[in-house]
Amino acid sequence: MRRKKRFSESLTAYFMVLPAVIIIFTVALWPVIQSFWYSLFDLRLNHPLRNQIHLGYQLDMEKYVDTQFYLEGVFKDLEGSEDSAGKAMEIRKELDSLREDLMKIQSVAQRYEPVKKRLDNMEPVNDPQLKYAEITKKVAEDYLERIAKVKDELNALSKDKDDAAAQAAGLMEELRVSIMEPNFVGLGNYKYFLSELTYNGSEPGRLALSLLNTISITVISVFMELVFGIAIALLINRSFKGRGLTRAAILVPWAIPTVVSARMWRFLYDGQTGIIAHWLEQIGIIKDAGVLLTTKLGAFLSVIFADVWKTTPYMALLILAGLQTISEDLHEAANIDGASKIQDFFRITLPLLKPTILVALLFRTLDAFRIFDLIYVLTGGGPGNSTETISIYAYVTMFSQMDFGKGSTLSIVVFICISLISIAYIKILGADVMRSGSR
Repeated sequence: MRRKKRFSESLTAYFMVLPAVIIIFTVALWPVIQSFWYSLFDLRLNHPLRNQIHLGYQLDMEKYVDTQFYLEGVFKDLEGSEDSAGKAMEIRKELDSLREDLMKIQSVAQRYEPVKKRLDNMEPVNDPQLKYAEITKKVAEDYLERIAKVKDELNALSKDKDDAAAQAAGLMEELRVSIMEPNFVGLGNYKYFLSELTYNGSEPGRLALSLLNTISITVISVFMELVFGIAIALLINRSFKGRGLTRAAILVPWAIPTVVSARMWRFLYDGQTGIIAHWLEQIGIIKDAGVLLTTKLGAFLSVIFADVWKTTPYMALLILAGLQTISEDLHEAANIDGASKIQDFFRITLPLLKPTILVALLFRTLDAFRIFDLIYVLTGGGPGNSTETISIYAYVTMFSQMDFGKGSTLSIVVFICISLISIAYIKILGADVMRSGSR
């Protein structure tokens, strides 16, 4: 009886948790699964043969049928010429034989007339089910071999680059690209980026450089934000006149949208009109006002400074919340025992802030590792990819180069890195916090 009751309670608990699991899977994991699926293909939207996922060989019926129309006119000219009439008829018979062989395939025969009717009515074939016909690898290879043979014969028959034979040879290229080969590459995209993790001569590969930039920006900016955040939190945690106004003013940089902030700093860093660049030049920190955005080191430091200015208030806000949970009695007891302010900070404040610091570091590190908009607006990843992070690299690959296969692969790399960072924080620092709490 007791076992049945426990089983019933467990079953009820699972059913209560199930909606949350479904939501987490749908919102969080499904995009990752979808990206992983795309990463297994050579998927390029700017490539006529790679702009869709093809698991098998297919014939683009729209391109094939449309090319047949133009071939009719070209071969009429060829067969009307005394010099090429005989050879043109032989080539025409070969193409007719190829079409008859294709029409024996049910998937091709079912689509040929409907596609032809649409094209005759000047209508595009937008339905993928109608546009593409499944064929076997053997049929595709035989098709390509015969088209290549016909093309060579037409080139041999051509006497001028603009004559009918040359035009027919050009149409053979259209027939060739009507065959859609499978673009499944498996782990090929991952192998490609694995090669970019090594050095090409004295220079690191692009992925290695983007990871190095990402890790450097993350470590330096998060460390500086933590130090400044603790200092600011300690300051605004004290009672003084105008504390409310000070707290509000400190949060202003964090409240400004990142794109607006990046554009503002771009103006400030500008070598001709930027006041920050001018001041740094005047006090001798930099030799030329133009180096901040035009040199590798200058751009790298400019990104870090802008990021620290933008997100230090966020870190200060989280740490301030932790400071306010520490009882004042502990500080008073330490003061009575003769502890200095430094001893009070390292013996009482800092240990009790560990859980808060863990949360702040976790959130800020994950956010910093995915940094995109600030760098995209401020430097665009330049100069010379010196500030290109992995998120910028993924964006450029996916949307600028329209290579969704490799772009999705980089997205999975980002997901793996973020997962490893989360596990490291939870396992290493989390265990330390638990031990501190048990004491």
